[in-house]
Amino acid sequence: MQTLWNKGVEAAQAVEDFTVGDDRRLDMRLAKYDVQGSKAHIAMLAEVGLLPKDEEQLLQKELDKILGQIEQGEFVLEDIAEDIHSQVEICLTRSLGDLGKKIHSGRSRNDQVLVDLKLYMRAELETIRDMVLQLFGILQALSEKHKDVILPGYTHGQIAMPSSFGLWFGAYAEALCDDMYMLGAAYKIVNQNPLGSAAGYGSSFPLDREKTTRLLGFEDLNYNSVAAQMSRGKSERAVAAALGALAATLNKFASDCCMYMGSNFKFISFPDSLTTGSSIMPHKKNPDVWEVMRAKTNRIMGTEAVISQMTANLPHGYHRDFQLLKDTLFPAIDSVRECIAMCLYMLENISVNKDILAGSKLYDDMFTVEEVNRMVVQGVPFRDAYRQIGIAVKEGRFAYTGAKSVEGLHHTHAGSIGNLCTEQIKDKMSRAARW
Repeated sequence: MQTLWNKGVEAAQAVEDFTVGDDRRLDMRLAKYDVQGSKAHIAMLAEVGLLPKDEEQLLQKELDKILGQIEQGEFVLEDIAEDIHSQVEICLTRSLGDLGKKIHSGRSRNDQVLVDLKLYMRAELETIRDMVLQLFGILQALSEKHKDVILPGYTHGQIAMPSSFGLWFGAYAEALCDDMYMLGAAYKIVNQNPLGSAAGYGSSFPLDREKTTRLLGFEDLNYNSVAAQMSRGKSERAVAAALGALAATLNKFASDCCMYMGSNFKFISFPDSLTTGSSIMPHKKNPDVWEVMRAKTNRIMGTEAVISQMTANLPHGYHRDFQLLKDTLFPAIDSVRECIAMCLYMLENISVNKDILAGSKLYDDMFTVEEVNRMVVQGVPFRDAYRQIGIAVKEGRFAYTGAKSVEGLHHTHAGSIGNLCTEQIKDKMSRAARW
């Protein structure tokens, strides 16, 4: 196997297998970013006089060919290559001879992989942002569509006060705004250029790090070369934290859906094709999609803790421990995207029960606060009204005779069932997604 660090002594096969692990397979998703980083790097080398312009043009042409192979799905990581970086160099030296080896001047595999990872994480965060905006849009549309449909609210798992499907869907739309802020914060951390920090202590070459920053579209530099290397692990942890926040929102929504689909609730339903049955009970329509999503999002939320543990107690500088971060973070990124996509699919097929209150006194107690408030408006002190209604409930005498509709309940303050503030929340998301 060709390694960039080979000094003429072959590593024992057992050591090689143990240290490389699954890295080669995971590296394939970094391929195009490795080429992009190399293209920017050699453009800079040519500008500062470390690479003749005609040689840079030959290298750029071959790198473009490799990029084309990657985009067409024709690029492979050969058995002789240790990682994506060595594979790109192998391809270049096959085509250009010793000229292909010049792309490594002024950089280390440490800053090379950092660039690849940051470009990859930046692209994934942008994709997830777009998917979250899709989910936000459908939640807001459902909120407006069903804003007049009463839904019992719960605290401590018990019937509490009147809510609505508009308030419920809208709540998760606004919760995504917080998650978008978290994603944006991770994006800011990732979107800094480490290229030129080399192994962590810079280079004696007159590198122009500002140029590679511009060429790669980074917002800023990791200026201090040691700090640049310290961003390994920190960047992954920031992304994991943002994914965990988003996963927590999806997790809670999945839990609600599992409950609301239950035969004791029947608040929402989905086509038979999106639910599963029982091998023995013919009446069952199980919420397997939401249950699996609940489990997947729980696992995603644990990613930050795993990364934190792997990077704890490490002094500054590169350590091979960092290699395992890809094996932890990459599946979490895939899982987040999968969960959002499935959530979108399910919401496109959701049905709400518009007659939850019809012919049932089960939910009458959720109107006790309405009755207390009515008495207060008539001049009864709140504590006296509260006590009177409480006694009536205890003795089974409470009967609510007021309106059981969103319009009739007169909840008008910002964020209530009668004033969902959909446009204000939409504006908040627009600001949150402006990275």
